[in-house]
Amino acid sequence: MLRWLRAFVLPTAACQDAEPPTRYETLFRALDRNGDGVVDIGELQQGLQSLGIPLGQDAEEKIFIAGDVNKDGKLDFEEFMKYLKDHEKKMKLAFKSLDKNSDGKIEPSEIVQSLKMLGLHISEDQAKLILQSIDADGTMTVDWNEWRDYFLFNPVTDIEEIVRFWKHSTGIDIGDSLTIPDEFTEDEKKSGQWWRQLLAGGVAGAVSRTSTAPLDRLKVMMQVHGSKSMNIFGGFRQMVKEGGVRSLWRGNGTNVIKIAPETAVKFWAYEQYKKLLTEEGQKLGTFERFVSGSMAGATAQTFIYPMEVLKTRLAVAKTGQYSGIYGCAKKILKHEGFGAFYKGYVPNLLGIIPYAGIDLAVYELLKSYWLENFAKDSVNPGVVVLLSCGALSSTCGQLASYPLALVRTRMQAQAMVEGTPQLNMVGLFRRIVSKEGVPGLYRGITPNFMKVLPAVGISYVVYENMKQTLGVARK
Repeated sequence: MLRWLRAFVLPTAACQDAEPPTRYETLFRALDRNGDGVVDIGELQQGLQSLGIPLGQDAEEKIFIAGDVNKDGKLDFEEFMKYLKDHEKKMKLAFKSLDKNSDGKIEPSEIVQSLKMLGLHISEDQAKLILQSIDADGTMTVDWNEWRDYFLFNPVTDIEEIVRFWKHSTGIDIGDSLTIPDEFTEDEKKSGQWWRQLLAGGVAGAVSRTSTAPLDRLKVMMQVHGSKSMNIFGGFRQMVKEGGVRSLWRGNGTNVIKIAPETAVKFWAYEQYKKLLTEEGQKLGTFERFVSGSMAGATAQTFIYPMEVLKTRLAVAKTGQYSGIYGCAKKILKHEGFGAFYKGYVPNLLGIIPYAGIDLAVYELLKSYWLENFAKDSVNPGVVVLLSCGALSSTCGQLASYPLALVRTRMQAQAMVEGTPQLNMVGLFRRIVSKEGVPGLYRGITPNFMKVLPAVGISYVVYENMKQTLGVARK
């Protein structure tokens, strides 16, 4: 595929004494299709395609971001040459980091070892699939020339890009706040892509939560009242009868408002905990990611927990009981004191560990299974597989932590339920099991699961559209 590039423009090791500008100038002339001395993005796309050079998604945009120094939307020869020289240096460092035994070749076992350090476990057969697309001479190893020729116009300077296919997406929101934060590359942080992705995720979460709010309120009502007789249809009928159709969205405003501060605190805390748990330049493994993510989640929950209490109180409230978020907060403070804003805080924190741990473990298991059995021509799993894996792993995390979430919700709302004693976490567990049995710890789980698929679908569609609107490069 890259024979022309290798034979004429980019001499192999035997011809390294040639002046670099000569090599780069020949390629630049081939890309400058109209001969005006500059290359725009259209010429770059057409020229590279005609030369048969494989590109990653949005590679041209990334080249222009990195190489267009004067930001005029075009690359002159000096900018073009500087980009290639700088990029070759990065590619050399990436090659050396993968070449564990320093023999000048990358082998499947070295791919396996490198990915393992990044928290992705694959077999040697899967590593061979990765190398096949780069290996030009069929030796099942990749030397420096093959590596350089393949990645020259693909701004991938780290094998971690392969792992990034399998990131949990920021844009998937199923209404829970306990997921581990997303990872962002240094390029994304420097270019401002990270805050655009977080903003897109926030908007997606707001739309998704609003769309599934009736199911969420029904879940809260079933958790708090714990009635065996309250089924899904009966619950909806009761809510509509009491407060009209609008009452189905009671408490949703608080649920949406808390997205912004929670996301900001969690992202900041996650970056700080990562620095504490890893040395400079060290990659984040699965365990470190779990610990950092759990601690970041706990920090964010501590900060926004009063809003969680307000959301539950408003959802359970009868029509006219509170005038709004402010009115609810004022009444709680007046009659119960500041401590009421942290009722249920302990089971909420304890729920983070099983949720985040099982979510991450199931996702890694599904990821490894797919790579082992279905990764034939590409390590990219596609949208459907990613969404399915994400939804299933999050659902498993919810299932494991649900009893703690139910106890938390009851503790938040028990002051509103007449004739109910004010119990602590252990007391509530005992009371629920003695009165309702173990199934009582899972009241409301059916509407909770019912909202997963629509929440995932809606948040993904909105997220992708918001990314396009905000100019976020597709992965």
